[in-house]
Amino acid sequence: MPSCPICGKAADPAYRPFCSARCKQVDLSRWLNEVYRVPADTPTDDLPDDSPSRPNEPTTN
Repeated sequence: MPSCPICGKAADPAYRPFCSARCKQVDLSRWLNEVYRVPADTPTDDLPDDSPSRPNEPTTN
């Protein structure tokens, strides 16, 4: 039987993959507080910040 990813005890089928409701809530709290993060590639701009106009942005006159 797999172990709980939070505390390492044997997982309970009722709370799978956790061993208890407490460990399940700890995991949820970590997600909500952004302790766990999925890495993402951030697109870089092709134009410098001081460029007079940027694509997809309205121009002001």
